[in-house]
Amino acid sequence: MNQTTNIMGIPFPNITMNQTVTILGDVVDQRQSALFHVITGNPEIVMSCQKDQALRSIVDQAGILTADGAGIVMVSRFRGGQLTERVTGCDLLFRLLEEGSQKNWSFYMLGAEESVNKRAVEVIAQNYPGVVVRGRQHGFFTTDEEQSIVEEIHEVQPDFLIVALGAPNAEHWINKYRHQLNARVAIGVGGSLDILAGKTKRAPAIWQKLNLEWLYRLLSQPSRWRRQLILPRFAVRALLFREQR
Repeated sequence: MNQTTNIMGIPFPNITMNQTVTILGDVVDQRQSALFHVITGNPEIVMSCQKDQALRSIVDQAGILTADGAGIVMVSRFRGGQLTERVTGCDLLFRLLEEGSQKNWSFYMLGAEESVNKRAVEVIAQNYPGVVVRGRQHGFFTTDEEQSIVEEIHEVQPDFLIVALGAPNAEHWINKYRHQLNARVAIGVGGSLDILAGKTKRAPAIWQKLNLEWLYRLLSQPSRWRRQLILPRFAVRALLFREQR
């Protein structure tokens, strides 16, 4: 049993990328009917959980919760926790595609702009030939179109449903339709399809190693500054957080 570290009331298991991929591979092999919901818990999700009880309930019921982002791991270390490795939605997606190319796993790609979604699927075909993409749908659909999308996913029965609708929208969407999707695993991956498609550049490895990917994104996309304000707010609140008794 993995040890957990409490971050603002949310227990994060100390789980590595390799362990995560192994667990998800076992889920696919077991072919269970219940959807296995993976949540990559970043500071935005943790902060949202403080006021969004529905989201907190979704997080509590997740099959796996991973530490998505340097901020989560750094707060854990300051508080004497056990988290040693971040498992981001983007890194996890690439690892699953690598593994899936060897094991012929099937995917359904939901989210991002039409051009980005289409290009991401083309990149998968070029770089991960063993992966089976059973369907795709851009993220700018209407409420009236949702049920037909859900029915399509149910029909094609993907091993992995990749949802790029942003956090926490992806988590709410997956939970809303979890009993209808007929997928083995569902994961919210933020803007990862933009990176996969080449629209957005990933931070160089040295920036990632130094836990400065957030700064690289800010310098590359100055318009993100409002969103990035959540990081110092999260750090202060998480370090000062006290459990209610």
